[in-house]
Amino acid sequence: MNSIYLDPTNDVAFKKIFANESKKEILISFLNSILELKDQKQIKEVEILNPYQVPKIKDLKQTILDVRCKDNRDISYIVEMQVSKSIGFEKRVLYYTSKAYVGQIEMGEDYPVLNQVIFLGILDFTIFENNHYLSNHLILNPKTGEHIFKDFRFSFVELPKFNKSLEELQSIEDKWIYFLKNAHGLQAEPKIINEKEITDALEILKRYNWTKEELEVYDTISIYRQDEKGRIEQAKIEGKLEGKIETAKRMKEKGFEFPFISEMTGLTIEEIEKV
Repeated sequence: MNSIYLDPTNDVAFKKIFANESKKEILISFLNSILELKDQKQIKEVEILNPYQVPKIKDLKQTILDVRCKDNRDISYIVEMQVSKSIGFEKRVLYYTSKAYVGQIEMGEDYPVLNQVIFLGILDFTIFENNHYLSNHLILNPKTGEHIFKDFRFSFVELPKFNKSLEELQSIEDKWIYFLKNAHGLQAEPKIINEKEITDALEILKRYNWTKEELEVYDTISIYRQDEKGRIEQAKIEGKLEGKIETAKRMKEKGFEFPFISEMTGLTIEEIEKV
């Protein structure tokens, strides 16, 4: 049975939820929860710099989406959803964040007007070799732990690492991450999720609330994503094969017997004879 909910990690769905001018409280709740903003640091209002509009299919070039916003303290937020890791991903994150930081002032203006920029990446892949599905990265002195350069913060949610069931959800942070990873598989609104902002987000995701044009773009992005994942997997397979062939070549040059080379590389005797 198909879910009544669409996938929130789909680019157009992600922006329809979090860049919705009439539902800013959804984005505010999401940022406060995931970034663990408490007390005076809590966001009360945001200005969405690129509000949701149905993108044209011809303009769809990549599975990257960012929602840019500012809060009442004039802090800039870049919220990005990415489903597959691209080459140079880490450097692109630094570039985007630095560009947003520098873009706050015009030539000749004073540096003190520069304000903090926070990058939040929602990733459908893993980048860190640990079990933490939510991580924060700051510029610190490695010897003293001092945090002097406070204008940059990088936070990441790695969805593949989040494996909590509905029964295990406790915090609103847990519920938001569960929503992102599992909403498209739900058949009904879970009773444990009673926060208005998340239930409003679920309502937006209901297929029957989407126009025909929006669904066409959604489906096009879904197909593109599957094709992209297929290309990445094929590249991995081809890369492994190239590595095996190169290993077999070196082993042949050193005089190893073909059966041993076959055992070490997984290549057949016929394949080894051809390299």
